Amino acid sequence: MDELTTYPSGLRLTDRRVVVVGGGHVAQRRVPQLLAAGADVHVVSPSVSPSIEGLVGAGEITWHRRGFEEDDLEDAWYVVAATDVTEVNERVSVEAERRRIFCVRADDATRATAWTPAVGRAAGVTVAVLGNREPRRSAAVRDEILAGLREGTIVARHQRGHVPGVTLVGGGPGDPDLISIAGRKALMEADVVVADRLAPRELLGQLPPDVELVDVAKLPRGRSAQQEEINRVIVERALAGKRVVRFKGGDSFVFGRGYEEVLACRAAGVAVTVIPGLTSPVAVPAVAGIPVTHRGVAHEFTVASGHLPPGHPESLTNWDAVAALRGTLVLMMGVENAPTIAATLIAGGRPEATPVAVLCDGTMPGERTVLATLGTLEAELVAHDVLPPAIIVIGDVVAVAHPERFA
Repeated sequence: MDELTTYPSGLRLTDRRVVVVGGGHVAQRRVPQLLAAGADVHVVSPSVSPSIEGLVGAGEITWHRRGFEEDDLEDAWYVVAATDVTEVNERVSVEAERRRIFCVRADDATRATAWTPAVGRAAGVTVAVLGNREPRRSAAVRDEILAGLREGTIVARHQRGHVPGVTLVGGGPGDPDLISIAGRKALMEADVVVADRLAPRELLGQLPPDVELVDVAKLPRGRSAQQEEINRVIVERALAGKRVVRFKGGDSFVFGRGYEEVLACRAAGVAVTVIPGLTSPVAVPAVAGIPVTHRGVAHEFTVASGHLPPGHPESLTNWDAVAALRGTLVLMMGVENAPTIAATLIAGGRPEATPVAVLCDGTMPGERTVLATLGTLEAELVAHDVLPPAIIVIGDVVAVAHPERFA
């Protein structure tokens, strides 16, 4: 089913003319909701159901006992085309379009300019759910939300128990749909969110307006100075009684400095919890169709940081030992040093023909895969203008995923 995008909006229809063309079962369901909104409802139909007729008799609506005429839409704010004759509904929607009046089509939602949501009200909240032309699903979701509101399991952020502290949330590899349920919940309940550039950006746009958003990129430059400032900010806000979320891309403890933040919180006596995220070195290859292990091909995988080249005095990686492994090697932050790493692996015994996949912007709309071998990696990075962030997968699992390239 193709997705049709909508812009949800609450209409204030009190004392405004709303025209319902048709007097059958659809109108019978729609008219009471319109009346509840205070609308001045006019029903246009040669005949109406007994329920509609009862509303006419009570003086709650106006009934025009005839077929539809274009002038019926004069001064209307909203129109419902609800007859069982397609041609009539089409005439209504065409005239509504001409007059720039939003129109609901009971027979064909794809030709409508508005949809009717599944609506309910509980605990002082109006709930309106729009499934993609799936009314049963919309109603089911609405009912679940209403039940949660009545039972108190769904409450606004400010109504929940306010326990200050810091929560480290891993946002996953980038696609906002890949954050965990617990991570999203913590994010939406936060008073302060401290986010880095790799955290899913779309989720930040969903934060309530009163949430303080601290952009790590705007903090002091220099890795150590920046981390010290992050530690200071999250501790300071938590000690002030705030619920703080430190929001990162990937997983906080995989080539992040999450545990430094845990130690800073503990040293200050601040409560700290961790919600892990999908770790990028496993999740991104999986989304791209590459397994990091495969029966009979790779019995282990190694994740290494490539931010320092082999031979760098501060490097903690034994590249000779890594080169001697037969399984999969996943490089993080390794685009800049990839040629040097490839040369080191070859010198350590890995064949030049070892398959390589460079996964750029994994899980994001611009995701792409560049295939190479250890021997051609440097040239392919240049030819395809590869820039960070990218994850590099080295090993025969790449050939399993791309047999046409590595026959």
